[in-house]
Amino acid sequence: MAAQNSPASNCSWWPISTPENDGKINEGDQSSTPATEQAGLFSDKNEKDSSDSIVLYHWTQSFSSQKVRLLIAEKGVQCDERDVSLPLTEHKEPWFMRLNLSEEVPVLIHGDNIISDYSQIIDYLEKVFVGENFSRLIPEAGSLTYSRMQHFKDLLDSLPMDAYTHGCILHPELTTESMIPKYATAEIRRHLVNTAAELMKLDQEQPQLTEPYLSKQKKLMTKILDHDDVNNLKKILSELGKVLDQVEAELEQRKHELAGQKCETWLCGSIFTLADISLGATLHRLKFLGLAKKYWGNADRPNLKAYFERVQKRTAFRKVLGDIHTTLLSAVLPNAFRLVKRKPPSFFGASFLMGTLGGMGYFAYWYLKKKYM
Repeated sequence: MAAQNSPASNCSWWPISTPENDGKINEGDQSSTPATEQAGLFSDKNEKDSSDSIVLYHWTQSFSSQKVRLLIAEKGVQCDERDVSLPLTEHKEPWFMRLNLSEEVPVLIHGDNIISDYSQIIDYLEKVFVGENFSRLIPEAGSLTYSRMQHFKDLLDSLPMDAYTHGCILHPELTTESMIPKYATAEIRRHLVNTAAELMKLDQEQPQLTEPYLSKQKKLMTKILDHDDVNNLKKILSELGKVLDQVEAELEQRKHELAGQKCETWLCGSIFTLADISLGATLHRLKFLGLAKKYWGNADRPNLKAYFERVQKRTAFRKVLGDIHTTLLSAVLPNAFRLVKRKPPSFFGASFLMGTLGGMGYFAYWYLKKKYM
């Protein structure tokens, strides 16, 4: 297979994930999770029909993964989606690193092509899957709609979503009605302290690990610490407001242009484009982080508010992103059960774990009922 391993930006909200056993997996672990169970993709049996199938390795909370999955759903492409859990460090296991040495999702496999860069995946899907059976999300080149789409897609995709995400988790005082539980803040800070201690120990005991593992972990931790800078967070959130002002003005212009016409109103015109995928996913993430009220609540940016309500009703968005109130729960519980499958506990451990999972389920139900019902 020809790999296209261009660096991809991973915008998942989960913090640094330190691999167990330095990225090695125990015997039998490679078939212990949904993604690795299907690693037979590389077998001779599956190689014959690989050109007719698409496989997407992703994580549900990865922002780039969400946008690719939205594109696939909007186009109506049949795809085998396989979840790679970042919290369980599955992206650091050898089977996945053979797909992408950058250890990042999403990764798309189609025939002999392995594509691991978000932008390249988007371009590939639009160029390959054309015709009456597939929706077209890139307008005709040279058209006014195309220039609008390109401008806003580039603008929205350039937003530092990982900085917003980590920053809002670490500084919940800047958010309102965040979907992220308060314990996540303490968990990330604890993880940072543990990672710092581990790096210092490795630096002293095993300096030969400086490259590539040690240096990469240091860069990741530095990145999270930068996101913990509250003054910088306020600055980039202010800049985000200016971007959303541009979007609000554009939506107002579309409303006037299409007034009286029997058609839908989207960011670049009457057709749904890649820019709408970027905008819809961005608004969903901001809502999840507790920034909706800040940016389109209290009668601020009414066009943006109406747009978000409209885009959430699309079949693809309901399929991929689901109910925003259960987004976190849908990511946490599958990981818990997969961890049990990977390392079966003793009878006492199993009883304790099932009790814990039951408690988590009850707490989640009580929390959601109290807050949204």
